[in-house]
Amino acid sequence: MSRVNRTTASQSLSVSITVGLYGTAFGAASITAGFSVLQTCLLSLLTFSGASQFAVVGVMGAGGTAISTIATASLLGTRNMLYALRMAPLLKVTGLKKIIAAHITIDESTGVAVSQEKLGIPAMKQGFWLTGFGVYIFWNLFTFLGALGAQAMGNPSAWGLDAAVPAAFLGLLWPNLTNNFERGLAVSALVMAVVLSPVLSAGLPIISTVVLAVIFGWKVRK
Repeated sequence: MSRVNRTTASQSLSVSITVGLYGTAFGAASITAGFSVLQTCLLSLLTFSGASQFAVVGVMGAGGTAISTIATASLLGTRNMLYALRMAPLLKVTGLKKIIAAHITIDESTGVAVSQEKLGIPAMKQGFWLTGFGVYIFWNLFTFLGALGAQAMGNPSAWGLDAAVPAAFLGLLWPNLTNNFERGLAVSALVMAVVLSPVLSAGLPIISTVVLAVIFGWKVRK
């Protein structure tokens, strides 16, 4: 078994705590939308996909149907399939371990794993597992605390917790944009998401930027 890389462990812990704190906002939002503490905790334990979880409580809280809720949450979760395609050749797991790996294949575990590439394959694997389990533990812990303290907390956005996830992911992404082409793609995706936000439902502007990735990738290949 490879020795744990301190740099990888430190980054994984930092991301896990930062993102985990955002679970407080989800817990509070879920209670506000009419879900019970048990339902809120089960959503985090079993779904474990922040954007999809917020979609569920948002759509249901606004009076949406079960079908529209499932469709929205599933659409937001499609990005995890792309992460899985990237992680599968790296992890090379089977059986129960494969199921566990699939459950913790999220933005942060994938992001930390990829950011460790210069440190080697073992560090990438450690980044994935440490971050995946770390976020899972802290996310569920703070979901529970957020649900319990929803009334006292008031508006979660007033605490600034809604900025934790994008800030953490941006911190991982930006150092890996090593040339003008990659930076151009990132900035273009940002502009596209902002422009589409007033037009499309929550979450869809982000997914729509996949079109840019395809276009940019096609140009590179050509």
